[in-house]
Amino acid sequence: MPPLRLKVIACEIALREICFAAARSPSVVDLDFLPQGLHDTPGQGRDEIQRRVDAVPAAKYDAILIGYGLCSSILKELHAPHTRLIIPRAHDCITFFLGSKERYQQCFSARPGTYYFTSGWLEVPKRRAAEASAGHGTFLPARTLSVASEEYRRWVEKFGEDQARYLLEVMGDWANHYTHGTLIDFDFTRPLDCQAEVQRICHEKGWQFEALPGDLGLLQRWLDGQWPAEEFLIVAPGEKVVPSFDDQIITSTPA
Repeated sequence: MPPLRLKVIACEIALREICFAAARSPSVVDLDFLPQGLHDTPGQGRDEIQRRVDAVPAAKYDAILIGYGLCSSILKELHAPHTRLIIPRAHDCITFFLGSKERYQQCFSARPGTYYFTSGWLEVPKRRAAEASAGHGTFLPARTLSVASEEYRRWVEKFGEDQARYLLEVMGDWANHYTHGTLIDFDFTRPLDCQAEVQRICHEKGWQFEALPGDLGLLQRWLDGQWPAEEFLIVAPGEKVVPSFDDQIITSTPA
């Protein structure tokens, strides 16, 4: 049987992990990484992912692999025009690094006040800050909420100016609710010395530090073409993605 030919459309936050798994996969993989932060404005983010899907030539690939979790409903209404989509069943990308939605749920239930770090969560915000000429990086993902943001304008229309400003203040204080910082650790990212950086961040924030072994099993199966229904949603041409509101996370319906 010839190797599968796969197109990957994914968030850059998982670039190192996806590239590492792709290098070990028998599949022929073409990679397309989108900027982190699309889920900050889910409608626009979904439109950009859909544009990338629509641009894939028909009959060129056996499948298009979508490297996003549900992530603020960024996948809602995403549809397959001519080539099936393969999407991990994940609330967000942390599932990719923990290896399964079950382990994700176990970790979040055991310690809900935890901020998770990976190499991408350390690198990408710095690059975004540099590209914005901020002069320095920041370890936390950039927050696009401001009085000029689309989300803020919607709040003003729905709740009024005073309530919108209150919500903006509360959202800006979001990081203060964490008590632990956990590095999801992989052998191949050890040379980046992520642990020392996360320990420094935790010290500055007053968080407890923990390192947790990562698991690339989910990403490896995704890229190898092993797609059991309990782990992956297969969206056939003519179908679209919708939230399932159960432990399957996402499902598909006719577009």
